[in-house]
Amino acid sequence: MARARLDDPDLPLEDLMREWPQTISVFMRHRMLCVGCLVSPFHTVTDACAEYQLDEELFLAELMRAAGLA
Repeated sequence: MARARLDDPDLPLEDLMREWPQTISVFMRHRMLCVGCLVSPFHTVTDACAEYQLDEELFLAELMRAAGLA
């Protein structure tokens, strides 16, 4: 099975945070309730950014830096 990609638009937040736990601090810094949320297995970065009115491109770049992928 291929390794998950942080920039995969279909990657559920739960999987993202499990694979790259260092990204949790990014969600916390933005005061997002995604960490531990019951919907995180179904929501993506796109969904979360829409919900919190964040620029998806900037938020994803922040996640990539936190994960050491940028």
